[in-house]
Amino acid sequence: MSIQQETLSVQTSGKGTIEITGKVQEFLSRSGFQSGAATVFVQHTSCSLVIMENADPSARRDLEVFMDDLVPDDYPKFIHTYEGPDDMPSHIKMALTRTTEVIPFSNGHLCLGTWQGIFLWEHRVQSHARKIIVSLNGE
Repeated sequence: MSIQQETLSVQTSGKGTIEITGKVQEFLSRSGFQSGAATVFVQHTSCSLVIMENADPSARRDLEVFMDDLVPDDYPKFIHTYEGPDDMPSHIKMALTRTTEVIPFSNGHLCLGTWQGIFLWEHRVQSHARKIIVSLNGE
């Protein structure tokens, strides 16, 4: 087994999901690995990763609306608001979801289901440059 690692840069345009499956698969293809596991990790505390349906965008939109209802930006009891009213809600949304996904791969392809995609989920209102580390452990 060998390890290869790459840092992906993703520019967000505010709240929402951005599919990164293609970027992860592209790195896997360049690696030459045929089987193993891809670990995808986002280096931030106000965004997260999620494996979600990639065929119908309304499924992701429903998830985003539900999370905004669960953790509203205007919750009056938050005291950590130094970067604006979406600061603490973004941290909570990250904590309720994930910063890491591990996806097996076989025959040089990610073993995702038919309708699954890997998404960066930006929880902040403003755009941000996000760093995602992809580590491949394979052969």
